[in-house]
Amino acid sequence: MADPADKAPPAPNPARNAELAGMPEPDAITEILNSSKTIAVVGLSSNRMRASFHVAEYLKSVGRQIIPVNPNETAVLGEKSYARLQDVPVSIDVVEIFRRPAFVPEIVEAAIQIKARCVWMQEGIENAEAAERARHAGLFVVMNKCMLKEHVRRSREVQR
Repeated sequence: MADPADKAPPAPNPARNAELAGMPEPDAITEILNSSKTIAVVGLSSNRMRASFHVAEYLKSVGRQIIPVNPNETAVLGEKSYARLQDVPVSIDVVEIFRRPAFVPEIVEAAIQIKARCVWMQEGIENAEAAERARHAGLFVVMNKCMLKEHVRRSREVQR
């Protein structure tokens, strides 16, 4: 019986985000923010004191469909919460992560499985190995950036 460690990793899938290839990261982030409509927020809490709540509330206010992913919640911001990404019945553009870095690899694997377009690790969250795994699978990756701040900053730049 072959050792699973001997199994070759799947070939990269850069075609998934071909339009982002070659773009400078700031431009690619702008494209993701402008074109992504459905955002699964992993770790979204109904606690108004949490950053996840405020970021999701903002994103919903600017027309994004927010999908809470948290097994400890039934609904957040009027949206049904799901225990896992794999339970979400609609296509997801961005998987936004509000979990500790130790949980990121399993979330990235789920994001790959559901064919998300982007994995966004919120401000303060970084996991280089998981990011590389996501990139290898063709997902665009953002680490250690606040989606709300990035969206507001780019919106202000457009208004100038």
